[in-house]
Amino acid sequence: MGEGAQEVYFNPWDESFRANPYPHYRPLLAGPPRVIDGLMPMVLVARYADVTAVLRDHQHFSSMQPRTPLFQRRRDVFGDTPTVLFSDPPVHTRLRRLVAPAFTARRIRDLEPRIRAIADRLLARAEERGRFEVMADLANPLPVMVIAEMLGVPADDYEKFKAWSDIVIEGDNTLPPAPFPAAVREALGAIVEYFEAEVEKRRHHPGDDLVSVLIAARDEGDKLSAAELMAFVVILLLAGNETTTNLIGNGMLALAANPGELGRLRARPELMAGAIEEMLRYDCPAQSAVRFTNAGAEVAGVTVREGSFAFVILAAANRDPAQFPDPDRFDITRHPNEHLAFGAGIHFCIGAALARLQGAIAIGAALERFPHLRLADPGAPLRYKGSYFLRGLAELPLAVG
Repeated sequence: MGEGAQEVYFNPWDESFRANPYPHYRPLLAGPPRVIDGLMPMVLVARYADVTAVLRDHQHFSSMQPRTPLFQRRRDVFGDTPTVLFSDPPVHTRLRRLVAPAFTARRIRDLEPRIRAIADRLLARAEERGRFEVMADLANPLPVMVIAEMLGVPADDYEKFKAWSDIVIEGDNTLPPAPFPAAVREALGAIVEYFEAEVEKRRHHPGDDLVSVLIAARDEGDKLSAAELMAFVVILLLAGNETTTNLIGNGMLALAANPGELGRLRARPELMAGAIEEMLRYDCPAQSAVRFTNAGAEVAGVTVREGSFAFVILAAANRDPAQFPDPDRFDITRHPNEHLAFGAGIHFCIGAALARLQGAIAIGAALERFPHLRLADPGAPLRYKGSYFLRGLAELPLAVG
């Protein structure tokens, strides 16, 4: 994407940038949004107040991707089917209302015993082996196993789900407008084919699982179409599973790299809820959201040309010193901590409560089982997956003895 004015460098397709984007965010936090030339006219929105303003202004900053070759890939996945991620009111309002019953507080609360049981089982296997690789042993399998249970499909299929998900997420590193690689298209096709069969089963034999709830979802005679239901299941499997995986992995890394904070949390487990919020702020699982400008778009006095592409950098906003004192310090007792890891406005993440619950259970169980956790090789370089948008480690080996 290249360099803009002054010292700004923003290139999500640069491997070194993805490995540690935070130093590159600092210049963006020093002034108003930067308008740059990239694949199309772009604006980089980084400051907390500006990010919040854009996320709350869906009239001027739309979630609907324009019908240009640059964004053909989304249509390759969903066609013209609207989704909760890529729609504005009134379509977004309708879809959000119909899928909301799948994420009630009661449904999330009822999952807690199963999440705890799955986490304990995964950690017991790691303990038997005498080593703990956070991503492979816990962060990767747990969220997708939980989603499999929510969807009412066999937990044994989680490995297929995770393999498909990893392939698709890696496709994020394909520079637009190039099409997704064949492996990505095949993985997406496999997901759709699998769940088309599952949806058909639930139509004839409904249960209490999420697919059945979505099939039955109705409001004043309205309901999800088959394509809308399928699109939501695909988004849940991909984005829902990957962001929670990254919360667990990034959170465990932050604790291991800050042994003082790890010790505080061990001594006072009741701090876990606040610790999860700080993990979300400090190393955001979803680095950026994207929006598309309509006529009259303006942020912090900067007029943005209609049809521009806005990178709304959640992770930069979460390190804004105007909002968070000493923002590069990891502090599990930080208060207040009104971070933007789950977004803001009408697109605030519908699965936020579930992600928080899984993160707290997984990390709490790991600390309880392994009382001497630490980085296996503190000097070793970290390796991240290919996606900038969904920031997550490829591996995180921790010493347990």
